[in-house]
Amino acid sequence: MIRTVTLCGVLLFGAALFAKGPSAAYDIFTPSNLRLINAEAKPVNYHGRRALELTPPAGKEKSDEDMLAVLAGPDFKDGTIEVEVAGAPRKDAREDMRGFIGIAFRVQGEGDKFECFYLRPSNGRADDQLRRNHALQYISSPDWGWKRLRTENPGQYESYADMVAGEWTKIKIVVSGAKAQLYVNGAAQPALIVNDLKLGDAAGKIALWSHTSTEGYFSRLVVH
Repeated sequence: MIRTVTLCGVLLFGAALFAKGPSAAYDIFTPSNLRLINAEAKPVNYHGRRALELTPPAGKEKSDEDMLAVLAGPDFKDGTIEVEVAGAPRKDAREDMRGFIGIAFRVQGEGDKFECFYLRPSNGRADDQLRRNHALQYISSPDWGWKRLRTENPGQYESYADMVAGEWTKIKIVVSGAKAQLYVNGAAQPALIVNDLKLGDAAGKIALWSHTSTEGYFSRLVVH
């Protein structure tokens, strides 16, 4: 399902957003255009903060699919994306769902191709060390999903960071050419490094990314 909607309470974008220079923070409650792919979106108050919630369309609540909210504006190639996210498994989700939430970048077409860093928040403080090691994930759609990356390159495209399901987590993504780094909660060092982005030195849109099994919220987006 693909929709183009104007929402009171989503992100204001302009040409300056992707220009080099000082950080630009945008009020997510200023009306703008947002292209939803297999998702619904609404402004809410979550844990004392105004945020944008992504939810699955009716009938997709128990499906196993990506949800994308593609942001208007010029293409993003290199730069830094900062955002705060909160994700947890939906109450009706399967037991193996972890609350998948993150940011897709260099999104092409109708969400046909994109790079993505996402979190599995309920793994952050799991008692099992192997689950903790899968707290952060890089994927590249459509050819490089988590399962293929884990099978062919165990441990290379996922990592650990401390986080709590359903609580706000700050992430920063730094992209340059075919390389990208993911920072979590203001850490000075990246928690996950990818030196071979599968789409190469590409360009495309930025999107809020979540999963149909997830209760997900986004706030305080900055791009520079």
